[in-house]
This record gives sequence, structure tokens and C-alpha cells, in this order.
Amino acid sequence: MSYIPSESRYDSMLYNRCGRTGLKISALSLGLWHNFGGVDIFENGRAIIRAAFDAGITHFDLANNYGPPPGSAEENFGAILKKDFGGFLRDELIISTKAGYGMWPGPYGEWGSRKYLLSSLDQSLKRMGLEYVDIFYHHRPDPDTPLEETMGALDRAVRSGKALYVGLSNYTAEQTRQAAAILKSLGTPCIIHQPRYSMFDRWVEGGLLDVLEQEGIGCIPFSPLAQGMLTNRYLHGIPADSRAAKPHGFLKTEMITEHRLAQIKALHEIAHSRGQSLSQMAIAWLLKDKRITTILIGVSSVGQLNDNLNSLQNLSFDADTLRKIEEILGWQTMG
Repeated sequence: MSYIPSESRYDSMLYNRCGRTGLKISALSLGLWHNFGGVDIFENGRAIIRAAFDAGITHFDLANNYGPPPGSAEENFGAILKKDFGGFLRDELIISTKAGYGMWPGPYGEWGSRKYLLSSLDQSLKRMGLEYVDIFYHHRPDPDTPLEETMGALDRAVRSGKALYVGLSNYTAEQTRQAAAILKSLGTPCIIHQPRYSMFDRWVEGGLLDVLEQEGIGCIPFSPLAQGMLTNRYLHGIPADSRAAKPHGFLKTEMITEHRLAQIKALHEIAHSRGQSLSQMAIAWLLKDKRITTILIGVSSVGQLNDNLNSLQNLSFDADTLRKIEEILGWQTMG
């Protein structure tokens, strides 16, 4: 059955201006880091993308190495675009990809050289069947390549018509300031930064958010649920089928300490009093900061997607609730 988008898709979504640009992005963006690769069920990913667009999510975020295997998320997304998003629907999407991590063997398959970035972008466009992406990111700083070369490659991507905008990911505050200055001098400003940020990982508050505000750069946090810790999954310990219980992945069992479990339970109680799940409150807590443009969510089902979408129903926090949350997050030892 051919896909016909919901006519009401723009009725309830919130759209925020990205930095000081003319680009508005849906308050929630869908990341294809997990669950959209070659090892995953294609029709499940397709259903999630359809449901996301029907709900007003316009931004879909990828990278060259997303899968597994690397490249397969872009291939699957390209197949979904061809099946469901032909014609003018492409003009309703913000599609981003990145390059920076290891993608192919040899000295030109990762980091930040002009050779790697522009070759990777060409490969990404081919996998997705696109003429251009809306945003092309450098995925991580390269300690061995001059920043001028890396930023020059991003500028070239825009001037060649293969990207409309450029962004950075995982750059520190000072690296971001330097990169933004170079890009501005080239006439291709950085419009967005993608850092890891959640209630449990607040490093961006140590200077990066201030730099983004000063430079007029938007912010799109990834891992807003701290790899699943900010959900109801761990209210009663570590489930056998959870990320923390798996031998691979970024969330390790040792990260789920008794101290962390106590924080999770206390935050859950506050979320419950707000009529939200913990994950919904964690997303809303990030969006309360006007420097945040959109939250990058990752889901494995339409049900999870809908749960995250419901976070937009209550984005306000009174001072007493914020104080209680800060007290919980500031716990250093178990009393």
C-alpha cells in the first residue's frame, strides 16, 4: 500500500529556529543510530519513519557508519525515501549525515581530512539516492588535521551543492569557537552542534551552550535518555534484556550503581507527579533551555516513538520542581 502522509502532520508539532538561521526544526528529531541497520527489520524502521513524519517530525539524522553494518542505515533510509518520500515530500524533510569515525580501511577512512570528508559525503549521497543532504556534520574533532582543512572541506560540501548547511558534533567549547570562526570567515557558518547531553551527562553546561548562544548556533543533544537509564527500564534493577545487560554497546552494568538507581527512582516520582513518564520528563527538561533547538531521539518501535512525542504535552517546570530535580542530580553520596 502506498504511503499517504497525514494531512494534520504539522498541527501539533513544535518547530524551533536553529540558532540565528532561517531554518526551523521539529522539537524532536529521529536518529537512525540504532534499529535501522542491515541487522534490523526493514519494515519496522519504515513504520517508525512514517509515523514520525505523520507526527510532524521533519528531521532525520544519520551518519556514514550507522548500522550495523556501517552504511546500512543510510541504504535502508534511502530505500524508504524512494518508496515513500518521492517528489515534493523530499522538500519537507531535513536529512543530515556525518563523517568522522572509521568507515573504510586505510588512512583515508576516518577523522577529518578533506579527502575523507568529501569522499564520505559522496558515498552517503549514493547510498541514500540523494543529490544533497540538508546538514553535513563533522562527527568528531581530529587531533592531527588542521582545523582549517576540516572546515574548508565542510565549506566545499556546501559550495558544491551537496549540502545546504554544516554542523559539528562532539567538539568542545573552545574547539567549537575556533571552528565557527573559520567557517564564518569562509562564508559557510556552522548552524548546529550535536553533543551528548542528558540529566546524567551535563558537560555542555560547562561552556559549550554559552558558546553556541554567542555564535548563534543551534543545539541538538543526542542520548537524552542516557542510553536508557532515564526510562522506567531500571526502576527495579537491571532487566535481562536491557542494554546494560548486553556485552556490547555503550551502557555497562557497572554504570547502574545503587546510587544511580536511587536517582532514577526519585526522578521517576517527580515525573509521575507531573503526569509524565521519566523519559518524557527527561526530554522536556532539556527542551526547557531555549538554547536547545531539538532533541535527537532513538526508538525501536512506533510505541516508543509515541511515548517520546507525548513529552511535548508538558514542557513547563515550576521553580520548586526544578529545585527538587537539581537536588537529586546533585547527590554525591547515598545518605
